[in-house]
Amino acid sequence: MSPIEPRPLRRVLVTGASGFVGSWLLPALSAEGADVFGLTMTPDADVPAGRGVPVMPTSIQWRSGDLRDDRFVQRVVDEAAPDVVIHLAAISHLPTAAADPAAAWDINVTATARLLHHLDRIRQEGRADPVILLAGSAEQYGRDASHGALLSEDARQAPRTVYAATKAAQEVLAFQCWRATGLRTMVARSFNHSGPGQPPRFLLPALVARARGLTDAAPGTPMPVGNLSPIRDFLHVCDVVAAYISLCRQGTPGEAYNVASGTGWSVREVLDRVVARAGIRAVPTEDPSLVRPVDVPALIGDPRKLQRATGWRATRSLDDIIDDLFHAETF
Repeated sequence: MSPIEPRPLRRVLVTGASGFVGSWLLPALSAEGADVFGLTMTPDADVPAGRGVPVMPTSIQWRSGDLRDDRFVQRVVDEAAPDVVIHLAAISHLPTAAADPAAAWDINVTATARLLHHLDRIRQEGRADPVILLAGSAEQYGRDASHGALLSEDARQAPRTVYAATKAAQEVLAFQCWRATGLRTMVARSFNHSGPGQPPRFLLPALVARARGLTDAAPGTPMPVGNLSPIRDFLHVCDVVAAYISLCRQGTPGEAYNVASGTGWSVREVLDRVVARAGIRAVPTEDPSLVRPVDVPALIGDPRKLQRATGWRATRSLDDIIDDLFHAETF
């Protein structure tokens, strides 16, 4: 499939805009000349800030409200009349989703249905014909991702967690809208990504925070860790942002795309790099409270479909991500 002619980015609506990825995406969209509407749950957008995190442009038009509130969604969609929508809003932390499945389904799926309904409404009214990119997840592949093989978009999806199931359902919903009404939806199945601004409840910033805390510790000091055997495909958040923008410009509606590097690292290998970077001699010690009840053995994505469609390539290595996290003022 040859790359299509790039679409312009004029009016862009981003949900979950004050989150980790949003804190990198909104400045990048603004730099592209887009008029950006950022949706956030909180009246005062608590955007990650500090050394290593992009400065948020003052031109962003913030709107606070709950995507579960139909009147709010209707109002903001009518106001923005976007030609591009990037839907990031979600409960994205696996343990949080598992602890409250009803909330995860309500936010990740039902709220998405509400958003898509109003976007299709303004399309039918002739006010806009938006391209909509939904942030999916590699977790959708589930146990089919074993043995370290690269996962193509055609791989069977077998979600094993509440979060993964909600993301798979969100994708089904998005493509049903495309087939039924012509609403131009696409899905980015994003593999693990990190960088400055990511909360420390996620793997890489958690490991870096623990290593930082042991800088002055005696050799042999225990360093609490979870399961070290899972293999994951890690991307820098700036590469993920570049992929999302590329898909908004050149992705094909009705298609899913892996956002991945194609390289897998075990958590133990990641830990070894973090420990070496910190210059400590801690002893990794399994902490049962950090071991997830369900952990997919291996998730490594095949990025070739995205590369063919847009020319995108991951530019930052795992060591680059770790270095940036160590240099960051805050997580």
